[in-house]
Amino acid sequence: MKSILKFIKEEVVFTIACILAFISAFIVTPSSEYIDYIDFRTLGLLLALMLVVQGFKSCGVFDTLVRLLTNFANNRRQLSFILVLLCFFFSMLITNDVALITFVPFTILILDIIDDPKFSIYIIVLETVAANLGSMFTPIGNPQNLYLYSISEMSILSFLKLMLPYTIISFVLLVLAIMLVKPIPLDIDATNNSSNTQNFTKNSFKTTISFAIYAFLFLLSILTVLHILDYKIMLIIVLLSIAILNYKLLLKADYILLLTFIAFFIFIGNIKNIEAVSNLLASLVEGRECFVAIGASQIVSNVPAAMLLSGFTSKFDQLIIGTNLGGLGTLIASMASLISYKFYAKMKASNIKRYILAFTLINIIFLVVLIVAYILF
Repeated sequence: MKSILKFIKEEVVFTIACILAFISAFIVTPSSEYIDYIDFRTLGLLLALMLVVQGFKSCGVFDTLVRLLTNFANNRRQLSFILVLLCFFFSMLITNDVALITFVPFTILILDIIDDPKFSIYIIVLETVAANLGSMFTPIGNPQNLYLYSISEMSILSFLKLMLPYTIISFVLLVLAIMLVKPIPLDIDATNNSSNTQNFTKNSFKTTISFAIYAFLFLLSILTVLHILDYKIMLIIVLLSIAILNYKLLLKADYILLLTFIAFFIFIGNIKNIEAVSNLLASLVEGRECFVAIGASQIVSNVPAAMLLSGFTSKFDQLIIGTNLGGLGTLIASMASLISYKFYAKMKASNIKRYILAFTLINIIFLVVLIVAYILF
C-alpha cells in the first residue's frame, strides 16, 4: 500500500499527462501553435513561489514559529488548535503542499512523545483537511487556484469573495472537530532544536537579511499575481536572487509538477482543436461544472481536473469552487493529502488501514457539509 501511494504521488499523474499529450500529437500535428497552448505566466508564478517558500524554509522561519507557539500549549486541545490552524492559515500563503511538508514533521515529533495512535491519526488528518481547505481561499493557495485565477482574469477581490463563505464554514468545522479533542495535560518539551531553528536563532543577522530578501521576492510574486508586475521581470529577479543567496534551492522546486502542467497544456490545446471531441466534452461539463469537478477530482486529483475541465467551459468560478471542494474525499483527491500519509506511514506503530478509514470518514463529512452549503448558496 505504501509503495503504491508513493508511486501515485510522484509518477503516475505526470506519466498520464505525458501519454495524453503524446497521443493527441498524432491527431493534431505538432506545430508552432503548441507554444500558444502553454500558460507561461502560471508556470513562472508557480516556480517563483516554490523557490521563495524554499528560501523561507531554509531560514528556519517556520520551524521557529511552530516551536514558539507550541510552548503556549498546556493540553492536547490547545496543541491541536495550534497545529491544525497553522496548516489552515499558512496554506493560504505557502500552498497546501508546503504547509504539510513544513508542519506535519514537527507534529510527528510531538506525537511520538505523546504516543497515542488514535490521537496521532486524528490530528494529522485534521492538519491535512485544514491545509486543503485553507488553501482554497487565495489564488496562491494551491496550483489549481493559481491556474484558474490566471486564465479567468477575475479580480483578486472577486476571487476572495467567491471562496470566503466556504473558507468560513471550513474554519468553523475545523474548530468543532478540534473541540472533540480532550484537554489532557501535556508533558512534552516543544523546544527541541533543529538545524534550521539553530540557524535562525544563532545567526540572527545573516538570517534576518535573508528573510528580508525572501520577503521582498514574495512581495514581487504577489504583485505579479495581482497583474501589477510582469511575470518575466519577477521571475528573472527571483531566479537571480536565489542563485546568489543559495543556489542549491534552485534544485528544490517541484519540476515534475511544472512538466505535468506543460503536458496537460498540450493535451488540452490539441483536444480543443478536435471539434467533435471538444463539443462532446463541453456538453457534458456545461451546467454541471462544480459537481463534475468534484467527481473528477476524486479520480485524478483536483489539479489535473482543473486543467482538463478548464478547456471546455468558461464558468471558471464554478471550477474554482468544484476543484477546491473536490480536494476533499479520496486520498488522491488532493495530492497534498499523500504528503501527510507518507509522513504518517513512517511513524512508529503506524496503522495504515485505520488512517485511511479515519481520513475518508472525516473528509466525507467535511465534503458533504460544504456541498450542502454550495447548493444553498
